Amino acid sequence: MNERANMNRTAFLFPGQGSQAVGMGKDFYDHSAWAREVFSRADEILGFSLSQFCFEGPEENLKLTQNTQPALLVVSFVAFTLLGKEPGAAAGHSLGEYSALVAAGALKFEDALLLVHKRGKYMQEAVPVGAGAMAAVLGMGFEEIQRGLEKIKGGTVEIANWNSQDQIVIAGHKNAVEDALRTLNAPRAVMLPVSAPFHTSLMKSAEEKLAADLDEVEFKDPRFPIVTNVDARIIHKATEARDALKRQVSRPVLWHKSMEVLGREAIPIFVELGSGKVLSNLMRKISRNWPQPITMLNIENWESLEKAREALRGALRKN
Repeated sequence: MNERANMNRTAFLFPGQGSQAVGMGKDFYDHSAWAREVFSRADEILGFSLSQFCFEGPEENLKLTQNTQPALLVVSFVAFTLLGKEPGAAAGHSLGEYSALVAAGALKFEDALLLVHKRGKYMQEAVPVGAGAMAAVLGMGFEEIQRGLEKIKGGTVEIANWNSQDQIVIAGHKNAVEDALRTLNAPRAVMLPVSAPFHTSLMKSAEEKLAADLDEVEFKDPRFPIVTNVDARIIHKATEARDALKRQVSRPVLWHKSMEVLGREAIPIFVELGSGKVLSNLMRKISRNWPQPITMLNIENWESLEKAREALRGALRKN
C-alpha cells in the first residue's frame, strides 16, 4: 500500500482558542529556518510582533482574542508543514477550522491570517467587555443542559461548544450564564477566562462583518475532506468551506458530533497539530467506547514532532 493510501488512516485536528500558552511555537522557530520565515511573514502581514506575543507574552496580550486567533493559526500551520504529511481527513475546533482549511489548500495562509485577526476583533466588539461570559458544564448531557437553559428568562444563554459527551460549554449574557449554572446544578462547572460569549446568537453582528470579508477571499476545493464545526459533516468543496465559516461564528461548535463522524470512518490515528493537548484529551474521552482503540499523537514542539514522525512511519511499515 502506498503512503497516500496509508495516510488515509489518519485524521489531523487543529486546536482553537484556549489552547494558547506563552512560549508556543518557539521550539519550531529555534529549530527551523523556514519556521522563522513564517513567523516573520506573519508579523509583517499583521503589522505587529505576533511572534513576540507567542514566545514572550505577556499573557495578557496573547490571550486577547484578536491576537490569540492568528497566533494559534501560525503555530498549527508550522506544525503541519514541518510534519510533511497529509491526512485522510481533518477538523479544527472553532478558529482551528481555518488552520485545517489552510492545511488542505482551501485557503491561503496570508488570507486566513488576516481573516482570523479580524474575526477575533469582530467577536470581541460584538458584546461589551464584562457583559458576556462562558462556562464549562461537566458531568451533564447535551439534552439535559438544553432543557435547563430553556428555563432561563433573564437574558440569552445557549450551548456554545459540545466538546464531549460530558463536557459542554454554555455562553451568553453574564447574568444569564450565572443563573443557568444555579439552575443546572451540575456535578462541576467552571467559569471560563474569556470576555465574550463566542458561538452564540449574540455574535450575529460579528458573523455579518466576517461574512463580507469571507466573500472577498478566494477559496479552493480542499485537497482532503474537512469535518465542519457547524454541521458536523464532511465537506469537499470551496463553496461549502466558505459557507461553514460564515455560519460558525454565531452557532455552537459540534465537536463531539464531528469526532463521531470521523469515528464512523474507522480512522485509527489522530494527530493534534499546534499548542497544547486540549483536543487530544477530548479525543481520549470521546473515543472511549468506540469499537476499536485509537492512537492519539500531538505536535506542539520539536520533540513531539519527531515522535509523531516516527510513530507515523511505524504505522506505515505495518501496512
